[in-house]
Amino acid sequence: MSQKKILILTSDSGGGHTSAARAIEAGLGMFSDPLSYLVHISRIIEESSSVTRQSILFYNFLLRHYQSYVKYYHWAIHKFNLDRSLYPFYRKYVGQLVDRFCPNVIVSVHPMVQYAVGRMLQDLKLQDRIPLVTVVTDPCGNSWKGWANENVHLYLVAHQQAQQEIMSYGVSPEKIRICGMPIHPKFQKVDDLVPTEMRQELGLDPDRFTVFINAGWIGGGNIPKVFSHLVNTNLKMQAIFLAGKNDKLREEAERIALSARFPVKVLGYSDKMERLMRAADVMVSKIGGLTTFEALACRLPIIMDHITEPMPQESNTADLIASHNAGLRLCQVGDIVPILRNLIENKSDCLAMSDAAHELSIPDATRRVVHELSTILLPKQQVIKTF
Repeated sequence: MSQKKILILTSDSGGGHTSAARAIEAGLGMFSDPLSYLVHISRIIEESSSVTRQSILFYNFLLRHYQSYVKYYHWAIHKFNLDRSLYPFYRKYVGQLVDRFCPNVIVSVHPMVQYAVGRMLQDLKLQDRIPLVTVVTDPCGNSWKGWANENVHLYLVAHQQAQQEIMSYGVSPEKIRICGMPIHPKFQKVDDLVPTEMRQELGLDPDRFTVFINAGWIGGGNIPKVFSHLVNTNLKMQAIFLAGKNDKLREEAERIALSARFPVKVLGYSDKMERLMRAADVMVSKIGGLTTFEALACRLPIIMDHITEPMPQESNTADLIASHNAGLRLCQVGDIVPILRNLIENKSDCLAMSDAAHELSIPDATRRVVHELSTILLPKQQVIKTF
């Protein structure tokens, strides 16, 4: 059987969208039998034009330095239909991309590109020949209206709340499948990673309570403030601090860690999140979509940054985590010490949250996404359901 071509469209606005794209790419390589895929990932917003690229740089600037303002960015996109306004800046690049790669399916994991790609396929009269599949990476609704577009062939969502929201935009329920959040297939095997061994791998005490302080892909927001406050305490713990793609923050964290009253391992960007998460008893983090579901797959409770009101597309996810006792909200920087002290002294509470996180996880979500893509490309009698 001939090789099928999949074009995945993403953007580095935060790290979640591209993590989802990479997860789907890996899944297509692992779960695609009997098909063979050639995958191309395009950071379409950054690559299309300087205007669209600046919109992403501005978003990341807000995410790193002014997290509380991101909700206004969200509001502006909804109010002024900015995804449609930017279409002229996408048009040439999208046309060239489709012409050069000749995909059998286009998969979008970013809400700002549905309109541009859907309209381009319509203009080229290709909407019936090249299905546009949207993988919604905002898991629990309250997200970008741009996810919904009349030219999308199929929507793959993480949760029933996202399904209901897409339907509220006029999308037929027959075009929506609930698959879970596509995280890298390696997270399906995290139970094979022994926490004590993961801590030793990092040069930490294998038996000490371990906190993963995750500043995210962009490396910013409120988490560095939490870390700065925490290092002055004498809790019986150790910490992993992840600075993401922020070298300045990593250097600052290394300096602060020198005066910490407990062991700290400071890291920059890492592609071994499953190992870092399995090394930890709890994670302190902003409630990003991909990071959240990676943590759930690792049975890792989350202390969620609620110091700044979560972005609209993240608020329902925070509610889901809290309502199922898979994590706790951190509403003030100073609350981190009593929260951690309670978890350290009452290990049964932490274990209960770990079990709750596991109950919420869908570690084989990427396999489900691959199955849906295979369903589009194969005759029905040849599709084998493997989950």
